[in-house]
Amino acid sequence: MAPRPLIAGNWKMNMDLAGSEALAKDLLGAVGAAAKFEMTVCPPAPYLAAVLGVLEGSMISVGGQDCHQNASGAHTGDVSAAMLADLGCAYVIVGHSERRADHAESDAVVLAKAEAARANDLIPIVCVGETEAERDAGRTLDVVGTQIRGSVPEGLTGETLVVAYEPVWAIGTGRTPTTDDVAAVHAHIRSVLAEKTGDAANVRLLYGGSVKPANATELMAVNNVNGALVGGASLKAGDFLAIARST
Repeated sequence: MAPRPLIAGNWKMNMDLAGSEALAKDLLGAVGAAAKFEMTVCPPAPYLAAVLGVLEGSMISVGGQDCHQNASGAHTGDVSAAMLADLGCAYVIVGHSERRADHAESDAVVLAKAEAARANDLIPIVCVGETEAERDAGRTLDVVGTQIRGSVPEGLTGETLVVAYEPVWAIGTGRTPTTDDVAAVHAHIRSVLAEKTGDAANVRLLYGGSVKPANATELMAVNNVNGALVGGASLKAGDFLAIARST
């Protein structure tokens, strides 16, 4: 049996306090215990407490968009995994391509962040994906495999790890790979994960990169796709819920 789908909303550096609370309330009113998918939202750090307050006790969990690899210290502007856990978060995104590019995060740094997440009982959503140049050079599987080997801690399970494949060239561009391409990459990810864990079959593999209601049903039907990491479309309750219901 395939793992229960996870639909994760990455709000990135968007929204304000009122809008964050309103969006959380809209989702809260539409997602009940009977949902066949799991949903989590990842607001900007300043709004985490407010969104957690709205969603407390509901079927929708909350996650951070990043965490520091250290438990504490002189790291101005950073947020530790312990802080996220203290607030009540369940997940944290690590290794998003925007972090890898904008902050020069290496696989080793992403690995350390994922380990910090697990040390604080958070589930890391480890992101991997190739650039357009890497794709054009036919290096997609090599790049993604290397990122998995370098970014995913040893010995995690389907209950303690999520992996998201987000081709960098598809994020926010409106472009998506073919379903055959997605199937090939997700199958490769599952295969490489078997080197890191004996529970690779149960690790949820999310697709991300210009996911929207118009293409969600097709993407969610691809073998080894167990949900989505959604960016822009997660900022509109109707679009985000339509994607979730396509699983």
